[in-house]
Amino acid sequence: MDIGIRLHDTKPGTLRERLGYASAQGFTCVQLAMGKAIPDFRMAEAPRLLTEDLAAEVREELEKAGITCAVLGCYLKLSQAEEEETDRVREIYRAHLRFARWIGAGCVGTETPPVTCPEGEACRTEEQFRLFLERARPLAREAEELGMTLAVEPVCTHIVHDAAAAERMLAELDSPNVKIILDAVNLIDSGHTDRAEEMIGDAIRRLGPRVCVLHMKDFIPAPGEPRPKPVPCGQGQMRYGALLDLAKKQALPMTLENTTPENAEETRRFLEKAAKAEEFR
Repeated sequence: MDIGIRLHDTKPGTLRERLGYASAQGFTCVQLAMGKAIPDFRMAEAPRLLTEDLAAEVREELEKAGITCAVLGCYLKLSQAEEEETDRVREIYRAHLRFARWIGAGCVGTETPPVTCPEGEACRTEEQFRLFLERARPLAREAEELGMTLAVEPVCTHIVHDAAAAERMLAELDSPNVKIILDAVNLIDSGHTDRAEEMIGDAIRRLGPRVCVLHMKDFIPAPGEPRPKPVPCGQGQMRYGALLDLAKKQALPMTLENTTPENAEETRRFLEKAAKAEEFR
């Protein structure tokens, strides 16, 4: 099993030190957010900073640590209303797609939060959906030209908010280079925690073949909040059987979320045990 961690969830340090911490805790891949894991890296300057020379350094450090980059994170808001801001954000994404290719990353990961309206019901409109498609379509073509993957993560309070919307997005963008990061907990809002397994099953049926990475965490119901409270795997109500079966069937990397340096290794071991034990299914 290829289990990883968000590199910024390790102990603070240089890129080399963080990769060393991840390797020492038994992780084989990472999600790398340059602005969170690299000291003094500024996302606004990514087109200038993400050079081939830096990529060679990052790739060398990954290889020395025996770790792959499953996801290069670029979670900037794509659904801008202003063309000038849209162009600026797209250029940052393009820089990440190029950099991802140079370091051998599996994909560039993103989400679909709204810009021109609040999160939640207000952004689940046809207008918002079409705005996102318009802004994302040039990046899909760029990913095709570079031979890279742009991976979109559905989130219940965002524009692409459920498996059906994600399925439609894939059809409308019509690109083999647009895939899905499946974070099952992010699909579950507070009104549907009792249907978690059903919703996960639906997501796997609709999106399974296009999933390229799994984000793994757990949840605890949070009455009165839009979403349940995310916690490390094994500390909430999630059943992992279907997700782990998908991971094994498609050899998918999995990156942990909501861990700390103190519980990350224990969380990895929990997932490895869950993959073998019927009690977690």
